[in-house]
This record gives sequence, C-alpha cells and structure tokens, in this order.
Amino acid sequence: MFATLDLPGFAGISVAALAFLCVAAFLAGAIDAIVGGGGLVQLPAMLLVLPGGAPIYSLATSKLSSFVGTAAAVGTYVRRTKIDWRSTAPTAVLAFGGSIGGAAFADMLPPGALNVVVLCALVGVGVYTWRKPEFGAQDAEHLSRARQLAVMLAGGAVIGFWDGLAGPGTGSFLVFLLVGLVGFAFVRASATAKVINTATNLGGLCYFVPAGQVLWGIGLAMALCNLTGSVLGARMAVRRGSEFVRKVFLTVVAALVLGLGWKVALGT
Repeated sequence: MFATLDLPGFAGISVAALAFLCVAAFLAGAIDAIVGGGGLVQLPAMLLVLPGGAPIYSLATSKLSSFVGTAAAVGTYVRRTKIDWRSTAPTAVLAFGGSIGGAAFADMLPPGALNVVVLCALVGVGVYTWRKPEFGAQDAEHLSRARQLAVMLAGGAVIGFWDGLAGPGTGSFLVFLLVGLVGFAFVRASATAKVINTATNLGGLCYFVPAGQVLWGIGLAMALCNLTGSVLGARMAVRRGSEFVRKVFLTVVAALVLGLGWKVALGT
C-alpha cells in the first residue's frame, strides 16, 4: 500500500495516498452534485498529499476530477428535472470565460483578502437561508425574463472568475444566486448550477492543461471516483427534494465558514 507509483502522471505518490485521494474525490462528487462545495473535501485532500511538490498541481488536477464529476451530474439531472437552457447556456459560456480569467490571474491577486470577503459572504448566505425555512422550497420566480437572464449572466461571470482562482464555495454560491436572486427551488438550482460549474471547471482546464500542470494519472483515477459520487448524489437530490438539498446546503456552508475562518485566523 505504501509502495510508490512510478508511472507517468502519478508524481511518485504511494498507493495509499492515491486511495485516500480517490475516497476524497468520491465524497466531493456526491456533495457537489447535491449542492456544491465538494472542493472543500477534494482540494484540501490533494494539498495534504501535495503530488508534484507544488500546490498548483493539486489545483489543476482537481479541476480535471471536478469537471468529469459535474458533467456526469448534469447528465443525471437532465433526465430527471427541468433545466432552462435558454438562460443556462449563455450563463455557462460567460462563466467559462470568467474561469479562464480567474485561473490566469490566480497568482496576481491577494488570496488572503479574498478569503475574508468570501467568508463574510458565506456567513450572510448561511444565516439568511437558515432563518427562512421556506427559502428555496419551490420555484418563486419574481424577475422578468430579461432581468433573470441579466442576473444569471453577471453572477455566472463573477463566480466563474472566482472558481478559476480556486475559491471555495463556487457551487454553493451558484445555488444561492439561483435560489435567492432568480427564484429557483433548490433542486432546480442545483441542476442549473451543475451546468455552469461544469463550464467553470472546463475553463480552468483550458488554462492548466497547456501549462502542463495536470497530473493525468491521478486526475483520471480521481475523476472516475468523482463521477460515481456525482451520479449517486444527483439521484439522491432529485429523489429527496428541495428540503433535503437545503439541509445539505446549510451543512456545506457551515463547513466552508469553519474552514475559511481557520485559514483567515492563521493568515494563510
């Protein structure tokens, strides 16, 4: 189990480390498919193992795993719930572009300051959702078609940029955008968010692959596990409904707040 994998794309990690990363990828896929936030599990696990010896390899490789998982979740949601492609598709395109921009500027922005901003936003999101039990229980669209599209396009671009920067909570922010501002129910919001999140992951890969920063052996092994978790998570979300998704959403947001709060406290 502790023998090293001297194969291309595995960066010499041990079999035990690869098994650990695969379990993390499975859990991340399930969480991501339900409500987003799987990066809270997957990326820290990779940073703990640190394949390749530099954090950029963990970030780039995790994008490959997440892309496969979110794409699989989209396939499950498409068969089981409604997605408005007229607004979702252009939002995904803008989020894709935003993610490329975020990845390109990842080393130029102060991550510590961004962590504080996101931490405050997550606390607000969590408190608002917790205090409104009816929030996201069913569709409550209150915007005109044009305003709904404008909100989705602007939000998709900004959140896509954040995802390119490897910011935590991308999926959760997308869900909150669609529930809180657009008026979708949680299940429909989760389905739509998966389409957009697939685009942001692809955007990150479009930057990292040419840069040679994706460890393909590890990434593909994790992608298979992430895909399995994503399919199971999406089926569970559709079967158990918006109240279940709301509870998972609050749990993930609380975990993100704790994780980011710890990073801010340590100044990392």
